[in-house]
Amino acid sequence: MDYYKIIEVRDFIEKNISIKPETGIILGSGLGPLADEIEPEIIFNYDEIPHFPSSTVIGHKGRLVFGQLEGRYVMAMQGRFHYYEGYDMKEVTFPVRVMQLLGIKNLIVTNAAGGLGEHLSVGDLMLITDHINFFGDNPLMGKNDDRLGERFPDMTYAYNPELREKARKVGEKLGISMPEGIYMGVAGPTYETPAEIKMAEALGADAVGMSTVPEVIVANHGGINVLGISCITNDAAGKAGKKLDHSEVMEVTEKISENFSNLVKEIVKEF
Repeated sequence: MDYYKIIEVRDFIEKNISIKPETGIILGSGLGPLADEIEPEIIFNYDEIPHFPSSTVIGHKGRLVFGQLEGRYVMAMQGRFHYYEGYDMKEVTFPVRVMQLLGIKNLIVTNAAGGLGEHLSVGDLMLITDHINFFGDNPLMGKNDDRLGERFPDMTYAYNPELREKARKVGEKLGISMPEGIYMGVAGPTYETPAEIKMAEALGADAVGMSTVPEVIVANHGGINVLGISCITNDAAGKAGKKLDHSEVMEVTEKISENFSNLVKEIVKEF
């Protein structure tokens, strides 16, 4: 990753905002409407930002929103970049590097995921406690840039326990059940086979999806605290008793969007 490209984007953004954001938000498939509740100072389409990729997936608007959410100044990605879109890991995680150099302290990363755990139901908002990287790749591969982080970052607390506790208390206050679980990230874009889901269960995964892990690795490398939330949009392959379809993902996220938005807004206030 070219450090000076990150600097260029940071400088481009800083020229257009009045306050540096403290919290970053990455909104997964179908969860983008939360960004519409931000009182915007400025909104960039991804193609307006130097060196930014484009989001090509339905349910990802492809906008970077800066503004006030519940009295906090935030930076929200209304749509992310995926490995399966043909981007390399450095491109997928480029926005997180920009967040790092903008001084973001806390990152809320969200996704739509298939549920494996017996304690999970479609429509649940799962607090991610840990992850399994099954992409077969890592965004830190290659020469390490010490300006961005150390060579061998510790991932014991990849998902910050203090932020998770705050989120749990917010959920209790709002009456929103928030089961916990381990997220497995896979390359996609195919949904997993029933045999692959059995493997994921054997490895200890509770939910599976095609994102999040690369961004979380880079956030930890850059010293950013992470809170992860998975929207369980479907039963994983072999459990659903039917074929999987992306439209199902969008339907479920639409149904739970109010709970999701209320939850994240209250969490941001706690930061």
